[in-house]
Amino acid sequence: MSGLLRGIARTAVVAGTATAVSNRVSRRQAGRWAEQDTQAYEQHAAAAPAPPPPPPQPPADDMSSRIAQLKELGALKEQGILTEAEFAEQKSRLLNS
Repeated sequence: MSGLLRGIARTAVVAGTATAVSNRVSRRQAGRWAEQDTQAYEQHAAAAPAPPPPPPQPPADDMSSRIAQLKELGALKEQGILTEAEFAEQKSRLLNS
């Protein structure tokens, strides 16, 4: 009977040691992968090109275009699509651009 208990105890020690070693290796490998991911991210962020500048503003509209837009705004206001406040806001945007 003591031989059986000794065998069981030895098996438990070996299994416990194997589990502990496996867990340690897994944690160490996960740490290495996290470090590699961090380095790759930092390299990618440093190497990423700057976003392109916004497109240049279109040239100033000529007077006839602004007049046409004002007429269109007036028609929308008369139809009841735009309120007086919305009309005034759009008109000021158009005239200030």
